[in-house]
Amino acid sequence: MARKSTTFVVVSWALVALCAGFIFFMSSNTDTGLNDGLGLFSRIFQDLKALQAQLLGPEVDVVSSIAHFCEYTVLGALLANALRCHMPLRRACLVAVACASLYGASDEFHQLFVPGRMCDPMDWLVDTAGAALGSGLAYLQLRRKGREGKEQPGEGSLTEGE
Repeated sequence: MARKSTTFVVVSWALVALCAGFIFFMSSNTDTGLNDGLGLFSRIFQDLKALQAQLLGPEVDVVSSIAHFCEYTVLGALLANALRCHMPLRRACLVAVACASLYGASDEFHQLFVPGRMCDPMDWLVDTAGAALGSGLAYLQLRRKGREGKEQPGEGSLTEGE
């Protein structure tokens, strides 16, 4: 595990906090707020809902699940990146999934108190799956990046046989 600069650690955790804050913000909005109170987000939400209604019918809601999956994919990747500053990459990725899953459970609980929202265990499963994908993608990318760094001679990296 290579030591990371203080700036890298702070920026990594700030990105995690921003992502978690964004998720909390989106979960704090009622259906009415998502429909017309959030500017660009509302426009995207309306367009996706209209497309969904055309393709799947008005009673089907996949936009919410896709949004949960995407939010938690990003959170899983950001958490894995930040946690690798404090532990080996493989463990960081596993802990990232566990932490994002717990955050997803707390997010679903939080939605019990938001008018027009509900606690849905299926959303929590989607959150956890998204976090697992994000953490897994981070693992693959960071492991590949680490290997590339070791293969370049003259940069203080280990060479084969050391």
